[in-house]
Amino acid sequence: MARQARIDTPGAVHHIIVRGIERRKIFIDDQDREAFIDRMGRILTETDTGCFAWALIPNHFHLLLRTGSAPISTVMRRLLTGHAVSFNRRHQRSGHLFQNRYKSILCQEDAYLLELVRYIHLNPLRAKLVATISGLDRYPYCGHAVVMGTLQHKWHDARRVLGEFGKKTAVARKHYRAFVAKGIQGGKREDLTGGGLIRSAGGWQAVKALRSADSHQKSDERILGNGEFVERILSENREALGWRYDLKAKGLTVYDVADHVGKQLGIDTEQVWQPGKFRQQVIARSLLCYWSVQELGESMTGLGRLLNISTVAVSKSVRRGAQIAKAEKLKFIS
Repeated sequence: MARQARIDTPGAVHHIIVRGIERRKIFIDDQDREAFIDRMGRILTETDTGCFAWALIPNHFHLLLRTGSAPISTVMRRLLTGHAVSFNRRHQRSGHLFQNRYKSILCQEDAYLLELVRYIHLNPLRAKLVATISGLDRYPYCGHAVVMGTLQHKWHDARRVLGEFGKKTAVARKHYRAFVAKGIQGGKREDLTGGGLIRSAGGWQAVKALRSADSHQKSDERILGNGEFVERILSENREALGWRYDLKAKGLTVYDVADHVGKQLGIDTEQVWQPGKFRQQVIARSLLCYWSVQELGESMTGLGRLLNISTVAVSKSVRRGAQIAKAEKLKFIS
């Protein structure tokens, strides 16, 4: 069966699961873990990607991310490639480090955010890396400690989670910790990690109840949410892909985007391509990068080669271009 395309959209929340090949370790020691966390922090910050939960286990890891200025696929490619190269060099090995493609499940935020945060943050306890909830409070390789305030990472959005438990931080942490502790006996949650309709409905019994009531729900393995949410996401994704295909079918390229940027800013197209730190040049190249990635689906790597800048620089330009387009109410019209 052909692989289904990944689903993504700006602001979408994803539960990501990555496993080592043949269930081998992808973190041998604390140095591996620290290097991974540093790299992840840089990439999430550069791409304005939100992070609500994460946990590193010796042979796999979980992330709960919100799409920012770059697609989740770009974020994960940078993270996994960087870790694999670093890990293989340090441990004098070669070959693949990760098992197949990573699993990415787009999630209905209102219904599942807290359940996913709890499930992900309890992973070290289930894996017996810590013995108690008190140990988890201070475990440095899991986002739970950030939410509890014993670990500091600016790229982890603890406020979003704590905001669900109260306005005062101390009170919110107390309620959050009680919520996490209550889930210890829950074990592995198949409804949160796989199963299409069964997952989205909350279990097989729930699916049978829906069938008994003659209720037909739209389902998709790549999405965690109710039928209405799944239908909306699939529809939006088809529209986004269709728009890109239409633009490609018209033969539009990044050079056409550059022409459009020049017209929007009232400058010659040649100026759009020129490097420099003057405000007009920065704005022009930022819009060029943003619309090329957002509207045409161009890769940041390819744009980097075309503009003779790094992929990181392209990512920053995309983020800046999105902010400029929003602030100035500029749109790409073919």
